Amino acid sequence: MTAKRGRRPAAPGVPSVQDVAEMIRVDHAGEYGAKHIYEGQLAVLGSGPRNRRGAAAVRRMAAQEQRHLERFEELILERKVRPTMLSPVWRVAGFALGAATAFLGLKAAMACTASVEEVIDEHYARQIERLDGDPELKAAVTKFREDELAHRSEALAHGAADTPGYRLLSEAIKAGCRLAIRLSEKI
Repeated sequence: MTAKRGRRPAAPGVPSVQDVAEMIRVDHAGEYGAKHIYEGQLAVLGSGPRNRRGAAAVRRMAAQEQRHLERFEELILERKVRPTMLSPVWRVAGFALGAATAFLGLKAAMACTASVEEVIDEHYARQIERLDGDPELKAAVTKFREDELAHRSEALAHGAADTPGYRLLSEAIKAGCRLAIRLSEKI
């Protein structure tokens, strides 16, 4: 059995250089997309009195996503990882998803956040299991996963699950996120 070109076998628990590059690429893409989801939500929610608390929560989550994105941008440069070529797609898709769900109301915007964060939690958990050989990246992913779980909890506290059609909306968003992850790892 031969290894794929560019991949060298790694010890158990130690991802290959290409595996780490794919992790950084997809995590960067995810944080980039999340930033634009929140921008879309804020463009619609604005600062009106009806959505004041929800918009403040979205702004706090957006600020954390910005910090995550900045760290992955540093890792891309430090480790010479090619970012995904799909960034323009994720920018438009993220903004559109955020704006569309916010247009349906604050609870729908929060349903979007809860759904996205559920997929990211699963994704980061799988990465953490594989990153024993890269403690720096493992620490970053672990911290960011904690933030994403807090975002999900906050979204649920703001009534995400009370959104009419929540299950259907949530499953559609999660399917889109899973597809984006698979595409961003490679492209």
